[in-house]
Amino acid sequence: MPIDINTEMTSPANAHGAPLPYVAPHPDPAHALPRPRSSRLSWVVLGIIAALLIAGILWGIFLRSADEHQLAQTTQANAALTVKVTHPSITGSESEIALPGNTQAFDDTPIYSRTSGYLKKFFVDIGQHVKQGQLMAIIETPEIDQQLQVAQADMKSAQADLSLADLTANRYQNLLKSDSVSKQETDVAVSGAAAKRAALEAAEANVRRLQQLQSFERIYAPFSGVVTSRNTDIGDLINAGTGDAAPEAHKDLFRIAATGKLRVFVAVPEVYAPNIHDGDTAALTLDEYPDQQFVGRVARNSNAIDMASRTLNVEVDVNNPQGKLLPGAYVFVHFKLPQQQAKFSVPANALLFRSEGLRVALVRDGHVHLQPITIAKDNGATLEVASGIQPSDQIILDPPDSLAEGQPVRVNPNGVAVR
Repeated sequence: MPIDINTEMTSPANAHGAPLPYVAPHPDPAHALPRPRSSRLSWVVLGIIAALLIAGILWGIFLRSADEHQLAQTTQANAALTVKVTHPSITGSESEIALPGNTQAFDDTPIYSRTSGYLKKFFVDIGQHVKQGQLMAIIETPEIDQQLQVAQADMKSAQADLSLADLTANRYQNLLKSDSVSKQETDVAVSGAAAKRAALEAAEANVRRLQQLQSFERIYAPFSGVVTSRNTDIGDLINAGTGDAAPEAHKDLFRIAATGKLRVFVAVPEVYAPNIHDGDTAALTLDEYPDQQFVGRVARNSNAIDMASRTLNVEVDVNNPQGKLLPGAYVFVHFKLPQQQAKFSVPANALLFRSEGLRVALVRDGHVHLQPITIAKDNGATLEVASGIQPSDQIILDPPDSLAEGQPVRVNPNGVAVR
């Protein structure tokens, strides 16, 4: 008969009358109770939760790995230098060189005084155009005037002495015919007359010299031109001179420049000297007139190479009827040069100066390649390359000095170099 475990049972007493502990009977396996269904559902739920947790952990690890990979790619892409590139241009069969030069007046001379005195008046000033022979200034020369008066008096005295000596010589020669005087006395009279004639000639020469000095009181323009400087004022003490002495002793009064035609002296490098010929045309450009060219002509050259600079001195003459070109202006003279074959031209800011020689940085497959080149001609802003590059090459502009072979780069699509 089955035992109800919920029924209260009375334990038998031991020898001392105390109740014995109750011992539940061992259940019969054949008669065991079935396990409740709720415990199996709990295990299923726990399994599903564990699977979801494991899946979430694995998904988080996957997302973190993907983010790290994307971050690495982005960092590598951002680390690449972004550059601006250009392609070589092909020069034609004719090229030119532009060399610096300074314009000079065709005639430019200082005006000195040939007599000493005080400046009485001047009639021209800087910037004024003068004609040849025009009066420019007057100098007061009181000392010269007094010396001229003395010389003229000496000349009159010499004339009187000569007249008396000639008369005496003629008388002695007539008396000699009748043997009234001796031959010796006659010779003395004749010689005295000759000496008086020489003294008169000297006096006349001194008068002419002083008259010439007196004529230098008036300063005239030696040629037509413009007055570029005036270094004197009314009342200044003028010392006669030619400019060879110290400036403080003999200074020029004016300076005149003929600007209707200008000279430009250009130092042509030795390598281009064979291409410069007298009579060739040359174009002049100035910063003051950026859109205008002035045509000149090679007048002459030194036909010798300067050993110090290794250049040929060339003179280019240019007409300046309107006076736009000013003496002393800085100009560029453009000479046309023949060229046997076409060459590649690259900007000057694409060069890299390395210890191994000149290089240009090319972009090939997203990486830098330092290509050695040979320069054929330096045109200033551009360089003609004889060998080392091809028309399809991408040349990096303004390459940094730290650029290395094989360095990854990106070509800026907007054409702006980013450092």
